[in-house]
Amino acid sequence: MLWKDDEMGQMDELVNDLRLLVAGAYARLGEMRESEAEQPISPGKWSRKEIVGHLIDSAANNHQRFVRGQLATTVSLPGYEQAAWVDSQRYGLASWEDLLDLWRSYNRHLQHVIQAIPAACLGHRCVIDEADPVTLQFLAEDYVEHLRHHVRQMLD
Repeated sequence: MLWKDDEMGQMDELVNDLRLLVAGAYARLGEMRESEAEQPISPGKWSRKEIVGHLIDSAANNHQRFVRGQLATTVSLPGYEQAAWVDSQRYGLASWEDLLDLWRSYNRHLQHVIQAIPAACLGHRCVIDEADPVTLQFLAEDYVEHLRHHVRQMLD
């Protein structure tokens, strides 16, 4: 067993929330036409393609955090320039189906990664950019909340 009983219940719930959130969003977003996914969700905002691209970038950055955060009791990690990442990868020009498949697959992997974090590492301190330290557990919880925010944004 990787987690103590109280931690296991909390992290199992988080992993299950992530699984359900991604599965539900993938099904609903997959029903959208390419042309709908290309339209900004409101004036001056990203399109659904760009939001999913941002979520892929978030998954990539958090993947690094979840792994590196296990390797030392305190770790310093870089932040990332969200808008620059989205712009440089031109997500608006990518295939909607391909973006959704990559996003779903990456999050399936992150479910596995989060599930595998040893209980002893959940309290490891992570410093991102110049921000105050947070725990590895907080980063995992925050990742799911960030994802939930953007899913609501795309589906409302």
